[in-house]
Amino acid sequence: MPNFSDTELRNIIELRNIDQSYDGGNIEIIKGLDFLIEDKPAQGQFVVILGMSGCGKSTVLRYIAGLQQPTAGSVLINDKEVSADNRVAMVFQQYSSLPWLTVLDNVGMALDFKGISGKEKKDKAMEMIELVGLAGHENKFAQYPTLSGGQLQRVAIARSLIANPEILLMDEPFGALDVNTRLQMQDLLSSLWHKFHPTIIFVTHDISEAVYLGDDIYIMKSAPSRFVEHIKVDLPFKRNREMKRDQKFVDLVQQVEDTMVRVAEMG
Repeated sequence: MPNFSDTELRNIIELRNIDQSYDGGNIEIIKGLDFLIEDKPAQGQFVVILGMSGCGKSTVLRYIAGLQQPTAGSVLINDKEVSADNRVAMVFQQYSSLPWLTVLDNVGMALDFKGISGKEKKDKAMEMIELVGLAGHENKFAQYPTLSGGQLQRVAIARSLIANPEILLMDEPFGALDVNTRLQMQDLLSSLWHKFHPTIIFVTHDISEAVYLGDDIYIMKSAPSRFVEHIKVDLPFKRNREMKRDQKFVDLVQQVEDTMVRVAEMG
């Protein structure tokens, strides 16, 4: 069983005894899943979820976002059931910008729901666009190939962060990017996390990426799924690419690889 935290810190995300089944209970996807993430004030957490394809990683994110309800169990945000009032944002692997709107309009869209409009909306959107490295592209339509895949994901991240979410969910957001763009996006995300301090739940299949970005890694077994391993990433809070050449980083990647192999053998 994973070693879940249970300290005096406030719980920000808690999934209790979650089951997910289909076909009247004949097909069990998730069984007895527990997940507890605490809020670290002025820091947030960067939690990475790993597991075999089809084990339910994306389903866990949908629970937290309020996009899906489990067959059984409870999903709590700040010790309350998930609701539309929760400050949760989500970035998907597929490009999610509205292609008929400009970058500026896409990023500023989240402010409409907060009643912010006019010059204030434009100024806040431009500030975020500059932070994610898209200055000069604000009047372009947010569509491929006008923008590259990496630029479109920058739009999605900017749109998610401008609403100041407590929780940012990311479902393999860099999976479709080339290697160089992916590395750039990893560094961008890390810098934005240190600036805004949300709690990030990040799904990936890339073990090196998981170790580089995360401070906690949770691993799910195959269906019927649940979390079976929790690995603390004992690396400096702020990281850079040179760290990937350090033996400690290499050893951590190998540890996670070995754990993944062992979990896959559980069936």
